[in-house]
Amino acid sequence: MSKRIIKKVAILGSGVMGSRIACHFANIGIEVILLDIVPKDAAADKKSRNKIVNDALAFALKSNPSPIYSKTFANRITTGNFDDNMKDIATCDWVIEVVIERLDIKKQVFEKVEQFRKQGSLITSNTSGIPIHLMNEGRSEDFQKNFCGTHFFNPPRYLKLLEIIPTPKTSPEVVDFLMHYGELYLGKTTVLCKDTPAFIANRIGVYGIMSLFHLVEKMGLTVEEVDKLTGPVLGRPKSATFRTCDVVGLDTLVHVANGVAASCPNDEAKAEFAIPGFIAKMVENKWLGSKTEQGFFKKVKGAGGKSEIHALDLKTLEYKPSQKVKFATLEATKPIENLRDRMKVLITGKDKAGDFYRAMFFGLFSYVSNRIPEITDELYKIDSAMSAGFGWDLGPFEAWDALGVSDTVKYMESAGKKPAKWVNEMIAGGSTTFYKVENGVRKYYDIPSKSYKAIPGTESFIILDNIRANKTVWKNAGTTLTDIGDGILNLEFHTKMNTIGGEVIGGMNTAIDMAEKDFQGLVISNEGANFSAGANVGMIFMMAVEQEWDELNFAIKAFQNSMMRVRYSSIPVVVAPHNMALGGACEMSMHSDKVVAHAETYMGLVEFGVGLIPGGGGTKEFAVRLADEIKEGDIELNAFRQRFLTIGQAQVSTSAHEAFNLGYLRKGKDMVVVSRNRLLTEAKAECLEIAKEGYTKPVQRRDIRVLGKTGLGLAYLGADTMKSGGYISEHDVKISQKLAFVLCGGDLSAPTMVSEQYLLDLEREAFLSLCGEKKTLERIQSILVGGKVLRN
Repeated sequence: MSKRIIKKVAILGSGVMGSRIACHFANIGIEVILLDIVPKDAAADKKSRNKIVNDALAFALKSNPSPIYSKTFANRITTGNFDDNMKDIATCDWVIEVVIERLDIKKQVFEKVEQFRKQGSLITSNTSGIPIHLMNEGRSEDFQKNFCGTHFFNPPRYLKLLEIIPTPKTSPEVVDFLMHYGELYLGKTTVLCKDTPAFIANRIGVYGIMSLFHLVEKMGLTVEEVDKLTGPVLGRPKSATFRTCDVVGLDTLVHVANGVAASCPNDEAKAEFAIPGFIAKMVENKWLGSKTEQGFFKKVKGAGGKSEIHALDLKTLEYKPSQKVKFATLEATKPIENLRDRMKVLITGKDKAGDFYRAMFFGLFSYVSNRIPEITDELYKIDSAMSAGFGWDLGPFEAWDALGVSDTVKYMESAGKKPAKWVNEMIAGGSTTFYKVENGVRKYYDIPSKSYKAIPGTESFIILDNIRANKTVWKNAGTTLTDIGDGILNLEFHTKMNTIGGEVIGGMNTAIDMAEKDFQGLVISNEGANFSAGANVGMIFMMAVEQEWDELNFAIKAFQNSMMRVRYSSIPVVVAPHNMALGGACEMSMHSDKVVAHAETYMGLVEFGVGLIPGGGGTKEFAVRLADEIKEGDIELNAFRQRFLTIGQAQVSTSAHEAFNLGYLRKGKDMVVVSRNRLLTEAKAECLEIAKEGYTKPVQRRDIRVLGKTGLGLAYLGADTMKSGGYISEHDVKISQKLAFVLCGGDLSAPTMVSEQYLLDLEREAFLSLCGEKKTLERIQSILVGGKVLRN
């Protein structure tokens, strides 16, 4: 069988999903053709005929959050229309239909596709609910065997679920290819689904929302209460339930619910899909959510013209100012970091919140257990779909495990919510969990064989949660050091927000010591929500307030020395960041031998925002990189200005690719991985490769060319101009001058060669002097009091 390679993709339909799917293929380097209909009464010129597709793409590219890793990647997308450019799909390896959800229109599109596609090319549909097998009726044999459903979730760049839905005529090779390609190249959690109504994620997700609507009516809960109960405390997105409904659109939700009710007459929970009165009234009023600027929430102008968020009173259907929510059960969970432990407290609550959780979870557990084997034969697929498509930290069966399967079944039955027969049979057979880990391999309970099997497709992933118990070689209160095989260690943080304090610094130095003695290399990576929010400025604040300058100087020097150890050790150190990698975490990455960053890495030196400059070697490293990248003359000053503003404006990359443009990552050296599941695996491979090539401990630099007064003059003039224009404060001018002083190597009379240590000493001195500034302490205190993330 010939190897299938995707070089060019056609997206048919440029609406919200189509334009953003096009952007995501462009993100991974694929050439894209994006087509849509010709406007009615369009003129003969190309611009007029492509107005719909061009406007849609332009709107997508301006949206926030951005669907594209870097603005330059949009150049990979070519637009056109169905009438003039459908012939161009003959050059495409994959054609994805993303037009309106009407079977007749989709069939018309596929008829045109059949005329122009090349033999063997993939054809898939992004439908969210139309039966896949109905779409390829009347098509050729080659079309049918290469046809499949590929259901992306919105927004495609950020939501990781890709449901793969084959028909009986789809070639197994096509299914295998899509499952592999989606995970490896598109960074998706690919879930193989049966061709049933709403597939897996929407079937379960919409059930959950619809049943909750009825539960809210029954219990008299408010919109604010429900969103407080169903958000982060459950390991679910901040948008929780009703804000999510506003984003998705109430009309879309009702459409899917009605579709399931009509298509699943034997569903035991069919009554839950009936539309409650308050929902019907909202749809009638066109209160559909964000698209109509009001739904369960509405933004209004309050006193003084300030925007306020009002919430809908579900009883009166009137909007009122959002109210604070407080439940005793939620208060009891505040000290509990571990989600699984927190779940046990939530489900046993003695107040209204506890009643809500029991009703919600018992119904959900009953429903998902009864969907097997209807929508899937394997329970892990339901959990994977809900985690990747709806952002749940724990899927339904994982949550059930956390609560205890046997005990929960007893409570469910007493509440009249019986699970499927196979659950009781599983328990009777001595299996009391849906998942277990054996020899570092996570396994799921396979219902037909009544045994545990490894989750397919995870063989190539290194999952710390699965190996930590048996492979930990050292740990302290803030870090764990794990042997991940082949002579490579991994250091992970597990402080709050993975902030970097004394325990993490200690863990880093111990990890390097142990790696230098007995191993070949070190990877710094973790499985937290964020790689690290940076150094904990609370510690800095306390030392500064107490004027413990010697202790603070020692702490900053220890931080700098630790970053330098990352750079100058006898083994390679690879850092693998994901999501937030701010302040000290960015500095750590910049000092590593190589960064293997997840595509969704938001990296930046953000210290300026709290009145400081990067003090862990970040300012020094920018000076080093500036010296290595530029030549003398005007270009030199332009490059200096760019580096200065990157730190001075506390710029954070919106993707790993943008981090290259900002100078945090090094072109030709650092790399980006799209699949989050493969990040640690790839980082380990890179670390091993560096070690095998014959790694030698680098020598500290003494050849860094700094600009001295030439650069200082430019920076001081720029800061004064900004101050005169009212753009920055007097304190900002002071910070700018300190930053420039370090980047320029001090007030040297001419460009001079200096050492790294010289720059580190200047950096530390500037950092300490700013810590003594009243305005800096006020900024840090405002962050601490406000409870915001400490990002330094």
